[in-house]
Amino acid sequence: MILLVLGVVGVTYYAVVFTNYGPALFDGGLHSFIAVVLVMLLWSYFTVVLTDPGTVPPNWKPASDEERGEVDPLNESEFDGLQPDLSSQRIRYCWKCNQFKPPRCHHCGRCVLKMDHHCVWVVNCVGALNYKYFLLFLFYTFLETSLVTLALFSHFLAFFSDEEIPGTTATLATTFLSFVLNLAFALSVFGFLIMHVSLVSANTTTIEVFGTDKRYWFIPAYSDEDLRRMPALQGLEFPSNPDFDSEEF
Repeated sequence: MILLVLGVVGVTYYAVVFTNYGPALFDGGLHSFIAVVLVMLLWSYFTVVLTDPGTVPPNWKPASDEERGEVDPLNESEFDGLQPDLSSQRIRYCWKCNQFKPPRCHHCGRCVLKMDHHCVWVVNCVGALNYKYFLLFLFYTFLETSLVTLALFSHFLAFFSDEEIPGTTATLATTFLSFVLNLAFALSVFGFLIMHVSLVSANTTTIEVFGTDKRYWFIPAYSDEDLRRMPALQGLEFPSNPDFDSEEF
Protein backbone atom coordinates (compact mmCIF):
# COMPACT_ATOMS: atom_id res chain seq x y z
CA MET A 1 0.00 0.00 0.00
CA ILE A 2 2.92 2.34 0.66
CA LEU A 3 4.18 1.68 -2.86
CA LEU A 4 0.69 2.33 -4.20
CA VAL A 5 0.53 5.70 -2.45
CA LEU A 6 3.99 6.61 -3.74
CA GLY A 7 2.92 5.47 -7.21
CA VAL A 8 -0.07 7.84 -7.20
CA VAL A 9 2.18 10.65 -5.97
CA GLY A 10 4.72 9.81 -8.67
CA VAL A 11 2.14 9.86 -11.46
CA THR A 12 0.79 13.16 -10.17
CA TYR A 13 4.27 14.65 -9.89
CA TYR A 14 5.10 13.60 -13.45
CA ALA A 15 1.84 14.99 -14.83
CA VAL A 16 2.09 18.31 -13.01
CA VAL A 17 5.85 18.97 -13.05
CA PHE A 18 7.26 17.30 -16.15
CA THR A 19 4.26 17.36 -18.46
CA ASN A 20 2.46 20.63 -17.81
CA TYR A 21 3.91 23.15 -15.39
CA GLY A 22 7.56 22.46 -14.46
CA PRO A 23 9.39 25.69 -13.46
CA ALA A 24 6.06 27.47 -12.90
CA LEU A 25 5.90 25.68 -9.54
CA PHE A 26 8.62 28.05 -8.31
CA ASP A 27 7.01 31.24 -9.59
CA GLY A 28 4.57 31.61 -6.72
CA GLY A 29 0.79 31.42 -6.64
CA LEU A 30 -1.28 28.26 -6.94
CA HIS A 31 1.47 26.17 -8.51
CA SER A 32 3.96 26.87 -5.73
CA PHE A 33 1.26 26.14 -3.16
CA ILE A 34 0.77 22.71 -4.76
CA ALA A 35 4.46 21.96 -4.22
CA VAL A 36 4.34 23.02 -0.55
CA VAL A 37 1.22 20.95 0.15
CA LEU A 38 2.82 17.90 -1.49
CA VAL A 39 5.78 18.18 0.88
CA MET A 40 3.41 18.40 3.86
CA LEU A 41 1.43 15.41 2.56
CA LEU A 42 4.53 13.22 2.34
CA TRP A 43 5.82 14.46 5.70
CA SER A 44 2.51 13.63 7.40
CA TYR A 45 2.21 10.30 5.59
CA PHE A 46 5.60 8.92 6.58
CA THR A 47 5.18 10.25 10.11
CA VAL A 48 1.96 8.29 10.63
CA VAL A 49 3.53 5.23 8.95
CA LEU A 50 6.66 5.24 11.12
CA THR A 51 5.16 6.42 14.46
CA ASP A 52 4.14 3.78 16.97
CA PRO A 53 0.46 4.38 17.86
CA GLY A 54 1.14 3.74 21.53
CA THR A 55 1.03 0.66 23.73
CA VAL A 56 0.01 0.08 27.34
CA PRO A 57 2.95 0.81 29.68
CA PRO A 58 4.37 -2.26 31.46
CA ASN A 59 2.60 -3.08 34.72
CA TRP A 60 -0.05 -0.43 34.13
CA LYS A 61 -2.87 -0.66 36.70
CA PRO A 62 -6.34 0.91 36.63
CA ALA A 63 -7.63 3.10 39.42
CA SER A 64 -9.27 1.06 42.18
CA ASP A 65 -12.61 2.91 42.08
CA GLU A 66 -13.02 5.57 39.42
CA GLU A 67 -16.79 5.67 39.99
CA ARG A 68 -16.23 7.22 43.42
CA GLY A 69 -13.39 9.45 42.30
CA GLU A 70 -10.54 7.43 43.84
CA VAL A 71 -7.44 7.71 41.69
CA ASP A 72 -4.89 5.72 43.69
CA PRO A 73 -3.54 2.77 41.68
CA LEU A 74 -4.40 -0.68 42.87
CA ASN A 75 -1.83 -2.13 45.21
CA GLU A 76 -0.50 -5.63 44.62
CA SER A 77 -3.05 -7.39 46.85
CA GLU A 78 -5.98 -5.60 45.24
CA PHE A 79 -4.61 -6.16 41.76
CA ASP A 80 -3.97 -9.87 42.24
CA GLY A 81 -7.41 -10.51 43.72
CA LEU A 82 -9.35 -8.48 41.19
CA GLN A 83 -11.50 -10.43 38.76
CA PRO A 84 -11.93 -8.40 35.54
CA ASP A 85 -15.54 -7.72 34.71
CA LEU A 86 -15.89 -7.52 30.92
CA SER A 87 -19.21 -5.71 31.32
CA SER A 88 -17.57 -2.92 33.29
CA GLN A 89 -16.81 0.31 31.46
CA ARG A 90 -14.27 1.23 34.13
CA ILE A 91 -12.07 -1.87 34.39
CA ARG A 92 -11.13 -3.55 31.11
CA TYR A 93 -8.88 -6.53 30.56
CA CYS A 94 -7.22 -7.99 27.45
CA TRP A 95 -7.13 -11.76 27.57
CA LYS A 96 -4.69 -11.92 24.64
CA CYS A 97 -2.10 -9.65 26.23
CA ASN A 98 -2.99 -10.77 29.78
CA GLN A 99 -3.08 -7.21 31.10
CA PHE A 100 -5.50 -4.48 32.07
CA LYS A 101 -6.08 -1.79 29.49
CA PRO A 102 -7.05 1.90 29.71
CA PRO A 103 -10.23 3.38 28.23
CA ARG A 104 -10.37 3.41 24.40
CA CYS A 105 -7.57 0.86 24.22
CA HIS A 106 -8.19 -2.08 21.86
CA HIS A 107 -6.26 -5.10 20.69
CA CYS A 108 -4.72 -4.99 17.20
CA GLY A 109 -1.91 -7.50 17.33
CA ARG A 110 -1.16 -5.81 20.65
CA CYS A 111 -3.09 -3.42 22.85
CA VAL A 112 -3.08 -0.01 21.14
CA LEU A 113 -3.85 3.12 23.16
CA LYS A 114 -6.86 5.10 21.96
CA MET A 115 -7.08 2.85 18.94
CA ASP A 116 -9.16 4.27 16.11
CA HIS A 117 -8.64 1.66 13.38
CA HIS A 118 -6.01 -0.24 11.46
CA CYS A 119 -5.39 1.71 8.26
CA VAL A 120 -4.24 -0.32 5.27
CA TRP A 121 -3.06 2.86 3.52
CA VAL A 122 -0.45 3.56 6.20
CA VAL A 123 0.12 -0.13 7.11
CA ASN A 124 -0.20 0.80 10.76
CA CYS A 125 -2.74 1.14 13.53
CA VAL A 126 -4.01 4.66 14.17
CA GLY A 127 -3.92 5.41 17.88
CA ALA A 128 -3.05 7.94 20.55
CA LEU A 129 0.44 8.85 19.37
CA ASN A 130 -0.17 9.08 15.62
CA TYR A 131 -3.83 10.12 15.33
CA LYS A 132 -2.94 13.77 14.77
CA TYR A 133 -0.55 12.77 11.99
CA PHE A 134 -3.28 10.67 10.40
CA LEU A 135 -5.71 13.59 10.43
CA LEU A 136 -3.07 15.83 8.88
CA PHE A 137 -2.41 13.18 6.24
CA LEU A 138 -6.12 13.20 5.36
CA PHE A 139 -6.22 16.99 5.32
CA TYR A 140 -3.18 17.45 3.09
CA THR A 141 -4.25 14.58 0.84
CA PHE A 142 -7.62 16.24 0.27
CA LEU A 143 -5.99 19.63 -0.24
CA GLU A 144 -3.35 18.33 -2.65
CA THR A 145 -5.71 16.21 -4.73
CA SER A 146 -8.18 19.09 -4.95
CA LEU A 147 -5.47 21.51 -6.09
CA VAL A 148 -4.11 19.06 -8.67
CA THR A 149 -7.62 18.41 -9.97
CA LEU A 150 -8.12 22.15 -10.33
CA ALA A 151 -4.73 22.63 -12.00
CA LEU A 152 -5.30 19.82 -14.52
CA PHE A 153 -8.96 20.57 -15.19
CA SER A 154 -8.32 22.64 -18.33
CA HIS A 155 -6.01 19.94 -19.68
CA PHE A 156 -8.69 17.34 -19.02
CA LEU A 157 -11.31 19.36 -20.88
CA ALA A 158 -8.96 19.62 -23.85
CA PHE A 159 -9.33 15.89 -24.42
CA PHE A 160 -12.96 16.47 -25.40
CA SER A 161 -12.33 19.44 -27.70
CA ASP A 162 -11.57 19.46 -31.38
CA GLU A 163 -8.29 21.25 -30.89
CA GLU A 164 -4.99 19.46 -31.30
CA ILE A 165 -3.37 18.70 -27.94
CA PRO A 166 0.43 19.06 -27.78
CA GLY A 167 2.43 16.23 -26.25
CA THR A 168 3.22 12.57 -26.73
CA THR A 169 0.78 9.75 -26.13
CA ALA A 170 2.55 8.92 -22.85
CA THR A 171 2.32 12.47 -21.46
CA LEU A 172 -1.31 12.82 -22.49
CA ALA A 173 -2.22 9.49 -20.91
CA THR A 174 -0.39 10.44 -17.71
CA THR A 175 -2.22 13.76 -17.50
CA PHE A 176 -5.59 12.10 -18.02
CA LEU A 177 -4.84 9.36 -15.47
CA SER A 178 -3.55 11.86 -12.92
CA PHE A 179 -6.70 13.99 -13.18
CA VAL A 180 -9.00 10.99 -12.73
CA LEU A 181 -6.99 9.58 -9.79
CA ASN A 182 -6.79 12.90 -7.97
CA LEU A 183 -10.48 13.64 -8.49
CA ALA A 184 -11.41 10.20 -7.14
CA PHE A 185 -9.15 10.58 -4.09
CA ALA A 186 -10.38 14.11 -3.41
CA LEU A 187 -14.00 12.98 -3.31
CA SER A 188 -13.35 9.86 -1.20
CA VAL A 189 -10.93 11.46 1.25
CA PHE A 190 -13.26 14.43 1.75
CA GLY A 191 -15.96 12.18 3.19
CA PHE A 192 -13.45 10.35 5.37
CA LEU A 193 -11.96 13.64 6.61
CA ILE A 194 -15.39 15.04 7.49
CA MET A 195 -16.21 11.86 9.41
CA HIS A 196 -13.03 12.05 11.51
CA VAL A 197 -13.38 15.76 12.15
CA SER A 198 -16.94 15.21 13.37
CA LEU A 199 -15.78 12.36 15.64
CA VAL A 200 -13.06 14.53 17.12
CA SER A 201 -15.41 17.48 17.55
CA ALA A 202 -18.02 15.36 19.32
CA ASN A 203 -15.52 13.95 21.78
CA THR A 204 -12.60 16.27 22.46
CA THR A 205 -11.53 19.73 21.45
CA THR A 206 -8.99 20.45 18.72
CA ILE A 207 -6.56 21.61 21.41
CA GLU A 208 -6.66 18.17 23.05
CA VAL A 209 -5.97 16.52 19.71
CA PHE A 210 -3.50 18.95 18.23
CA GLY A 211 -1.86 20.46 21.32
CA THR A 212 -1.94 23.95 22.82
CA ASP A 213 0.87 25.44 20.73
CA LYS A 214 -0.79 26.71 17.54
CA ARG A 215 2.55 26.72 15.70
CA TYR A 216 2.39 22.91 15.66
CA TRP A 217 -1.23 22.48 14.62
CA PHE A 218 -0.58 21.98 10.91
CA ILE A 219 2.67 20.05 11.07
CA PRO A 220 3.03 16.40 12.16
CA ALA A 221 4.76 17.11 15.46
CA TYR A 222 4.05 18.20 19.05
CA SER A 223 5.81 20.65 21.31
CA ASP A 224 7.76 19.14 24.20
CA GLU A 225 5.53 21.03 26.64
CA ASP A 226 2.36 19.46 25.23
CA LEU A 227 3.82 15.97 25.29
CA ARG A 228 4.84 16.43 28.91
CA ARG A 229 1.65 17.87 30.36
CA MET A 230 -1.27 16.56 28.27
CA PRO A 231 -2.47 13.12 29.47
CA ALA A 232 -4.72 12.66 26.43
CA LEU A 233 -1.68 12.58 24.15
CA GLN A 234 -0.34 9.65 26.16
CA GLY A 235 -3.48 7.60 25.56
CA LEU A 236 -4.15 6.82 29.22
CA GLU A 237 -6.57 9.54 30.37
CA PHE A 238 -9.27 11.41 28.47
CA PRO A 239 -11.85 14.09 29.15
CA SER A 240 -15.34 12.66 29.05
CA ASN A 241 -18.78 13.95 28.21
CA PRO A 242 -21.01 13.88 31.33
CA ASP A 243 -24.00 13.02 29.17
CA PHE A 244 -22.36 9.74 28.17
CA ASP A 245 -20.96 8.85 31.61
CA SER A 246 -24.44 8.08 32.92
CA GLU A 247 -25.44 5.91 29.97
CA GLU A 248 -25.23 2.16 29.82
CA PHE A 249 -23.75 0.53 26.71
